[in-house]
Amino acid sequence: MRALVYLGPGSAELQDRPAARRTHDDDVVVEIVGTGVCGTDRKILLGRFPARPGTVLGHESVGVVRETGPQVRSVAVGDRVVVNPTLYCGWCVPCRRGATNFCRHKAGTEVGVDRDGTYAEAVTLPERFVERVPAGLPFRSAVLIEPLACVLNNVEAASVTCGDSVVVLGAGPIGMLTALVAGRLARRVIVAEQDGYRLERAREHFAHVVDVAGTDPAEALAKSWGDDRPSVVFDTTGTGLGAALRLIDDGGRVVVMGFDDAYSVPLHPLQLTNRGIRLIGAGDYRADIFPVAVDLAAELGGPRRPGSGTGTLLDRLVTHEFPLERYSEAFTALGGLVRSDGHSGDDAHGEDGEDSGAVVPRYDALKVVIRSHSGPFGDDGWPVDA
Repeated sequence: MRALVYLGPGSAELQDRPAARRTHDDDVVVEIVGTGVCGTDRKILLGRFPARPGTVLGHESVGVVRETGPQVRSVAVGDRVVVNPTLYCGWCVPCRRGATNFCRHKAGTEVGVDRDGTYAEAVTLPERFVERVPAGLPFRSAVLIEPLACVLNNVEAASVTCGDSVVVLGAGPIGMLTALVAGRLARRVIVAEQDGYRLERAREHFAHVVDVAGTDPAEALAKSWGDDRPSVVFDTTGTGLGAALRLIDDGGRVVVMGFDDAYSVPLHPLQLTNRGIRLIGAGDYRADIFPVAVDLAAELGGPRRPGSGTGTLLDRLVTHEFPLERYSEAFTALGGLVRSDGHSGDDAHGEDGEDSGAVVPRYDALKVVIRSHSGPFGDDGWPVDA
């Protein structure tokens, strides 16, 4: 089968790999229809998030069951399914207390990082990591279930309530989903973004969107909001902790969501203790959150009522789709992988908003999907035989 293999920072190639096959009685072989390009995939290729060379990339995927082991009961051949790529052992101490996201046996189990992922024609996983997609859910909504699980995990960790005012730094797919979920709970949500394309897309869906290009996000948001500082700030960029700490109100919560191993910020503990600020890192989502994401996707992205508009937010977040062999175009639409000086780069900024040496990307897409299945596809985006 064809698969996109990570070779090292800045390098990946399409290779022929052995076909996915069942090796255990509880295995499910999933023919991959498509996989969303995650910011983590891009950071891996930029050398800003660790991964094992030789691994097939990709993890935000949906597909169709093509084979099951004799012990499998929850899915059957022909079912449309979504992959839960956050594997866990189930018997270590964290797993037994329900903290499956902190399983102590992660090595070699991170799908698309150090275990072969889903930028491929098929993948094999144990039954418990494959969930049936709700009937009628379009492909473009289903492929956002895994990112939605990430967002639910972080919003839950922040304990957002109807009394909270929320700022979301970043209007990429994760930022947009965070604003959507937080907006169902909080009294007000503001989205902050510097990229023109993403600003325009965010304004199509949210009432309060602030352009922070070329300025300190804290100053730009203060002008927009006045003295009413946010009680919760979500940094979905991976490079906005400094700005978040300047923004947050006394007694507030800052949730660090974006992944960027190259970013750091000076932290003065007295700033947290004197002002009562809680700094939250939620980690991966627990096993019990993933089915909730499936149900929420069905509510947010399911069949629309007559007269309800031309598309749901989930549908419209997926702006571009590319076949597997055009993977390089998919990454180019998300800002590319090379700085103007020829070195690997990214959109990292220092804690004061100053350029850290990398070129700030200009995006041409929100959620990009790489399709492994060559079609044909129905109006719902799924293969016609699925």
